[in-house]
Amino acid sequence: MSFRKGHQVDWAGEHRTSEHAAERSFVIRRGPSPVPGTVWTPVGRPGPVPLVLLGHGGSGHRRSDRILTTAERVTRSGHAAVAIDGPFHGDRVPSPLTPPGYQALIAAEGVDRVLDRMADDWLAARDVLVGTGVADPERQAYVGLSMGTRFGLAAAVGLGESLRCAVFGKFGVQSAPDLDPGLQSPDRALQDAARITAPVLFHLQWDDGLFPRQGQLDLFDAFASPDKELHAFPGPHGHTPPRAPDLRHAFLDRHLG
Repeated sequence: MSFRKGHQVDWAGEHRTSEHAAERSFVIRRGPSPVPGTVWTPVGRPGPVPLVLLGHGGSGHRRSDRILTTAERVTRSGHAAVAIDGPFHGDRVPSPLTPPGYQALIAAEGVDRVLDRMADDWLAARDVLVGTGVADPERQAYVGLSMGTRFGLAAAVGLGESLRCAVFGKFGVQSAPDLDPGLQSPDRALQDAARITAPVLFHLQWDDGLFPRQGQLDLFDAFASPDKELHAFPGPHGHTPPRAPDLRHAFLDRHLG
């Protein structure tokens, strides 16, 4: 595996967020679009440690409640977590956009181009954290549902052999008609899934109205991972049963060591 060096990074000060975690934000200055990110490291455990990449959902940002809760759980296990803002989300835009607004911008740029750009941004963040001694270069994971899966599949492919496991879900190769059709790239999603051989946990909401069940099952089938598990729960897209995060974290701990 190879890691790129030489990224210009602006770091904010570090502060404790709990007894388990210290948080530090950063901006990677690369190309025309800086990459805003935040890293959480386990208190009292010097690096390098396993790194979990956390992709947020649509209309979220890198410090949304779900990301913060997940980062806390990850650091409690002795691992580091990192999140970056998604395309046209968070600090990448002057103010929050509506779903039709950011979907139109992604479609106008071209979804495959945005997929490649986000994957490259994720790898840049990973490289910075490996280069600074925070992250173990050989033990990494990706976690992202919904939009976090849409833009996480290509990132997971880019992690290569360092990807120990991935959590995807709430996303498929079919979508509801109210989503911008310019976001659709089913062939690319299936191709990326077929290149992922690390263990995968897939979260499916049985009554998902945004991404129909069959399209999610088709995506799950496409993963080349010999070790993959499907967790299906009743309820709509926005519902997450309380035990689902526990299952995800047990999965991460099992594969990251």
